[in-house]
Amino acid sequence: MKVTALNVSIKSWGLYNDQEIFLVKWENSDGSYVEFTNYGATIVSVVVPDAGGDLSQVVLGFNKFEAYLADTCYIGSTVGRFANRISRARFTLDDREVLLEANDNLNSNHGGFSGFNSKVFNIDITSDAVIFSLISEDEEGGYPGNLELKVKYTWTESYELSITYQAISDKKTIANFTNHSYFNLSGINNNITDHSLLVNAGKMLEMREDYLPSGKVIPCGAGRFDSDKLSDKLVMNDGRLTGVNNYYILDRRPGPGELQHACTLKEETTGRSLEVFTSYPGLMVYTGDYLSSNFPGNRNAALTEFGGICLECQHYPDSPNQPGFPQAILEPAELYEEVILFKFFYNN
Repeated sequence: MKVTALNVSIKSWGLYNDQEIFLVKWENSDGSYVEFTNYGATIVSVVVPDAGGDLSQVVLGFNKFEAYLADTCYIGSTVGRFANRISRARFTLDDREVLLEANDNLNSNHGGFSGFNSKVFNIDITSDAVIFSLISEDEEGGYPGNLELKVKYTWTESYELSITYQAISDKKTIANFTNHSYFNLSGINNNITDHSLLVNAGKMLEMREDYLPSGKVIPCGAGRFDSDKLSDKLVMNDGRLTGVNNYYILDRRPGPGELQHACTLKEETTGRSLEVFTSYPGLMVYTGDYLSSNFPGNRNAALTEFGGICLECQHYPDSPNQPGFPQAILEPAELYEEVILFKFFYNN
């Protein structure tokens, strides 16, 4: 591992299965910074200024590596091989039934027990990027193909955090990677219900009670986010406050090399905003209804329900079992490449 970026530092952060875990910090000239760990190719910190110039953490994360071992909420991690749920933990590919790990009742979620959130990645730090890589072996978690994945992070002086996913497989398979950060722009011990959200989508997937799509594409209707307060979308269900866990189909599918504006998240008190751009066709919005942690040492907002919001750009959930959906099939030797761009800024 060679460090050539002058503004990037790296330190040992622990051991996992005899593999060394590192914490990588990439700092800007004004003191703003991001931190990553090679455990799960995870975003640990994003620290940016508010309208008054004060720096604060705006993603949920932990101070200690051991907390990530206890985490069950995928906090900040890279998700794969397939983001979101696959019904009955199985699908058919070229007349072959592929059996996956069922880690969400009868379904498979975020790659099952073999998900990339708990894998130790290799690190390559260059003058302009932090690159995490791993090899997922054929049949790991049930997925066909030896798959090589690279997760490339870049960070700029204008608070732009970019993620590029590149993958290649030696067998026909399915692939769908995303980042599972929980954003909280308030930067204090507060929930995200006062944040407002705009999603550039007029259609969404109809979801069943088990958070799997029914197969229908429907108008957003009451589920539409048009700079609405998140608190306006919360509903009391059987004595429990529930939020949003929906997949939105973005209005425009970008051409090669292009990104589309997926959403804008704002928090008035700090003046902070986050714009998300992507090459993916859709966005999963999850308001952290089941967010929890039994480990002390979270860096900002309390790790309890509605402590952060996930804005997961990805392919359609359960697409292998939904022939009417665009498919996330990766052919042998074909290059998988998708991009997510988080742009943080503040209003004076």
